[in-house]
Amino acid sequence: MNRTTLSLIGAATALAAVTGVAALTGGSSDDADSVTKAATRLPVQRSTLLCPTPSSSDVSSTTYTAYTPKRDGVDAKDGTAELLPAQNPADDVADPGGDDGGKGGKDGKKGGQPSPGGDKPVLPLKEPGKPVTTDQDSEGAPALIGTADGRFAPGWTVQQTTTIDAGSGRGILGTACTAPDTDFWFPGVSTDRNRQDFVHLTNPDDAAAEVDLKLYGPSGRLKPSTDESITVPPRSTVPVLLSTLTDQRAASASLRVTARTGRIGAAVQAVDQKAGSDWLPASAVPSTSVAIPGLPKDATSARLVVFAPGADDADLKVRLAGPNNSITPAGHESLHVKSGMTTAIDLGDVTKGEPGSLLLTPEGGDGPATPVVAGLQVTRGKGSDQETAFIPATGAIERSATAADNRTKGSTLSLVAPGATAKVRITASAGAGGGSPVSKTYEVKGGTTQALEPPRPASGKGPYAVTVERLSGGPVHASRMLALPQDGVPMFTIQPLPDDRGMVAVPEAGQDLSLLNDD
Repeated sequence: MNRTTLSLIGAATALAAVTGVAALTGGSSDDADSVTKAATRLPVQRSTLLCPTPSSSDVSSTTYTAYTPKRDGVDAKDGTAELLPAQNPADDVADPGGDDGGKGGKDGKKGGQPSPGGDKPVLPLKEPGKPVTTDQDSEGAPALIGTADGRFAPGWTVQQTTTIDAGSGRGILGTACTAPDTDFWFPGVSTDRNRQDFVHLTNPDDAAAEVDLKLYGPSGRLKPSTDESITVPPRSTVPVLLSTLTDQRAASASLRVTARTGRIGAAVQAVDQKAGSDWLPASAVPSTSVAIPGLPKDATSARLVVFAPGADDADLKVRLAGPNNSITPAGHESLHVKSGMTTAIDLGDVTKGEPGSLLLTPEGGDGPATPVVAGLQVTRGKGSDQETAFIPATGAIERSATAADNRTKGSTLSLVAPGATAKVRITASAGAGGGSPVSKTYEVKGGTTQALEPPRPASGKGPYAVTVERLSGGPVHASRMLALPQDGVPMFTIQPLPDDRGMVAVPEAGQDLSLLNDD
C-alpha cells in the first residue's frame, strides 16, 4: 500500500471523525474552494442519560418513566434503550433523602446497594412513541447509567419521581435524568443548618473522573475545609454532602461542578427540615438574558438566586411574565450582582394568584452585558404543610423537549415567550398502558406565560409523555409541574424542559485533493 492510498484513508477517517456522518462529494477542482454548504440536521445516533440515587428511606417509593418520541427520518428498525445500575463506592455516606435527617435508612442501609433486579436492565424500550414505566421501593435503589442508540436515541428522556411519605425529606422529588457533561452550575444550594444538600456525581465511562466542587456565597468563595477534588470511579456514583466542604454557613449559595478529567452527570438533592425536599436542577449555561419558566399561581413564596461567574458585575432588570403581559415586581425593579458572589432576594408571593415566569435581562449601560446563572426556590403551602421545588434558568427549545412522567391529574405545562410571539405543538404520547397520542397547537404571545393542562392520550392508561415542539416565532422556554398532594401537603416538583438535542447539525464535506500529497 503506497503513501497516497494511506493518505486517502487518513483523510476519509478524519472527515468521518469530525462530522460523524460526513458525505464525501465529488466535483471538479473549480468548486473545491467554494463556500461550505449549509449543514444538514440529522437525528443523533447515541444518547447517554444518568439518573441519581433516589433515596434509601424506608418510607419512599420511586417511579421511573422512559420515552422516545417518534421522529421522521429515523430508521424504524434498529436500536436499543435501557439503563443499568451504577456502583456506589461511598457506602458509608449518609443518606441525603431519608427520614432520619441524613443518617442512613432503616437498618443502616444506604443508597447504592444492589437493586432488587440486580444487574438486569431497567426500562428497556420496545418502540418509539410509547413510554415504559416501573415502580420500586427507593430503599436500596441505585443510580442508573443508561444508553440509547439507533431509533431510540433522538429525544430519549427518563424521569425519576420519588415520594417520601414522612420525615425531614417528606415530599415529591422529581428529576429528568441528565446527559453527562464537564461543567455544571447550581445556584440555590445551601450549607445552612436547616438544609442538607447532597451533590450526586455519576461517571458513565470506563475511566475514573476527577471532579472539582466550588461553593460561592454572598461574600464570594466559601473557604474550603477539605479537599474539594473528588474522584469518581468508573461507572460509579458518589454523593457528597455540601456542608462538609466548608465550615461557613450560607442560606443561599452557588455550586460549580467541573470535571477536570472525564465527564459526569451532576444533580443536587436539597432537603429542608421544614419545607420538604426536591432535586435542584443545573442552571442553563451563563447567559446575559435568563428565563425561569413556570412559577405556580399559588406559590406562597419565591426566592431568586443569581450568580455572576465572570470578572464583571451584572446589572439586571427583573420582570414577571404573566398570562397577559410582563410587569416589574414591586420593589425588585433591578438587581445588582457582584462578580464571584451569590445574590439572593425574596420575592414573596410574587405571582399574586396568576402563573408566571421570571425574566432577567441586562439593565443597560455602555459596557457589554455580563452573563449570569440563576435559579428559583418556590414554596407552596404554609406552616407544617409547606413543600418546596426548584426552577433553574432554562435554555430555549430550539426544536423539541419532552417531560416523560405525566399523570391523569396534576400536570401543568408552563410556556414563556420572552420576545416575539411563538407557535408550539404539544403532543401527549400513548400511555404506558395503551391509548393513542393526541396533539394540540398553541400560541404563546410575546412577553407572556401560558400555563395549561397538557392534552391527554385518547383512551390512555398509566403515565404518559408530553412533547413540546416549537413551530415558528420567537424563543420558547418551558417547564412542567407535577402536583401530587398528600394528607393536606401540596407536594409538587418542577422540571425544566430544555431542548432535547435530538437533532445535530452535520456539515456536508467537500473533496479536498490537497490532502493527498506524497510529502
